[in-house]
Amino acid sequence: MVGTGGLVATFSVWDYVVFAGTIVGAAGIGLFQAFRGRKDASSAEFFLGGRQMTAVPVAMSLTASFMSGVTVIGTPVEAYLYGTSFWLFGVSYVIMSTITAEIFVPLFYRLGITSAYEYLEMRFNWHLRIFGTLMYTMQTILYTALVIYAPALALNQITGMDLWGVLVATGAVCIFYCTLGGLKAVIWTDVLQMVIMLAGFVAVIARGAVLQGGLDKIWEDASQGGRLKAFDFDPDPLKRHTFWSILIGGSVTWMSVYSINQSQVQRYISCKTLCHAKMSLYVNMVGLCVTLSLAMLSGLTMFSIYKNCDPFTNSDVGSTDQLLPYLVMDILAVYPGIPGLFVAAAYSGTLSTVSSSINALVAVTMEDFIRFMFKNLTVKQTSWMNMGLSVFFGAVCIGMAGVASQLGSVLQAALSIFGMLGAPLMGLYLLGMFFPAANSIGGFAGMLLSLALTLWVGIGGQIYPPTTAKTNPLPISTAGCNSTLQYNTTTAASWTTPVTHTPQPDVRPPLADLWYSLSYLYISFLGTLTTIVMGLLVSVMTGGCKQAKLNSQLFVRKSNLGCFRCSSKSQASEKTEKGVSDFYAGADKSGFVHCDPTCGDFVEATKL
Repeated sequence: MVGTGGLVATFSVWDYVVFAGTIVGAAGIGLFQAFRGRKDASSAEFFLGGRQMTAVPVAMSLTASFMSGVTVIGTPVEAYLYGTSFWLFGVSYVIMSTITAEIFVPLFYRLGITSAYEYLEMRFNWHLRIFGTLMYTMQTILYTALVIYAPALALNQITGMDLWGVLVATGAVCIFYCTLGGLKAVIWTDVLQMVIMLAGFVAVIARGAVLQGGLDKIWEDASQGGRLKAFDFDPDPLKRHTFWSILIGGSVTWMSVYSINQSQVQRYISCKTLCHAKMSLYVNMVGLCVTLSLAMLSGLTMFSIYKNCDPFTNSDVGSTDQLLPYLVMDILAVYPGIPGLFVAAAYSGTLSTVSSSINALVAVTMEDFIRFMFKNLTVKQTSWMNMGLSVFFGAVCIGMAGVASQLGSVLQAALSIFGMLGAPLMGLYLLGMFFPAANSIGGFAGMLLSLALTLWVGIGGQIYPPTTAKTNPLPISTAGCNSTLQYNTTTAASWTTPVTHTPQPDVRPPLADLWYSLSYLYISFLGTLTTIVMGLLVSVMTGGCKQAKLNSQLFVRKSNLGCFRCSSKSQASEKTEKGVSDFYAGADKSGFVHCDPTCGDFVEATKL
């Protein structure tokens, strides 16, 4: 009987067929894009799709890039264990998308950069550009390793496939179509994978509603189990999720992902006009909210089915991140091929994120390191270098996946990585974009202090996890279990608090329940604010206010806000790789140039 514990079915032949079809489809798109673009092997084509992409596919790719296997596996578990407070991230998505579209997109699009970290050299100096690139590389490798690990864990749970075999297969598929097809292959495979991901959630919700007697029953069970209490206005920064931590910390966390992360920047600057670039962010916002809602509903469906028999407490699964795969095999195995669709959904999210990360890592390595050391590479040499780096970074991400298994809950671990390594960079960009007085010394000092603080609190939180008094997991029950791995009789009625974190160390230092218990969402806010404040203070002390006038293109312009003038062909799409050199060629010794204030099109700088 569904929802009473015990062993569940495993993959059927049709499940393997559906799953394999997804992988073949992704690889086929890579081959198709490689064949289409075989006559153009330039970096602009490989990294930016020739700057001719349109809003809708880019928007779906933006959504799929970070709505990964972590989302498919982790978000429903969040609803199952903690309730619907995570749903408030929809507000964070709106704030993040608006700020990114109106502030960051016009700036990056106008400058016509390939690597997001080119901006740091334009605004500060080359050293900060390299430091920013290294931080991004470290963050992306760790996150990608986590993304590879999450669905591999799911596959291991419901198919019995070897965990490391799945990890290697994931990386190999992504390396294949990233190497051959570049950004166009990544974007169009993301579109396919996004559709499959959403279909997987719908299948779980629909089947659960049939079994439970409708969505109303699922909602009623969630209410009785305390899962619908989303709004907690407690200002305590140590509580894991409150309205304020999600609104403030969540918005800053996702801004560090979408505003300055190379994987995302590379997408919206590949659009053929600023209008398409901005629109891709707003369509992406809708996609994020839809994906979040389906994931949360899947979690509530899971609670309705297992409200009287928690599979984790009942030892039917070895990790909370295996709960949703267990549910899929429990309720969908009677429909051959549907469990395969779900695994394809989790796997598709992974493929989209891993391929995006590999393509972005290759882009920043080529633009920020290789081109600096080897200035006269031919197109053929560049093409071979791009492919070689794709293989290299794919292999590194696979190797790091073993580390991801030690990071606890995949969802929280992913957002913590963004906070620890993305927030100092986020603060540096905001410092440069809004404060002309900031100089490179201040920026470097602010980012170093911010990085030290975020790593201190983030790593401390992994070693000394917050207590349940701060994380607030909701009660679960094993009263209705018919069997367990240890017992063959029905258990006594019991409601317990789930153990969702690493076991607490025997000795906890005084900082464990204060500093280390800071909500993981506030790590981003702490890091961003520290970079800005310390950066300004050091800049003032080192003469930042007296520095020469800077290029006006490096700062946010009021004229870009809300501007949606769409031309058929922008200068940005024509300039490809020569924009940065033109930018520098147009500056005099003070770094100041004349600029056309029109909305969004790349402006050729003219020498004073």
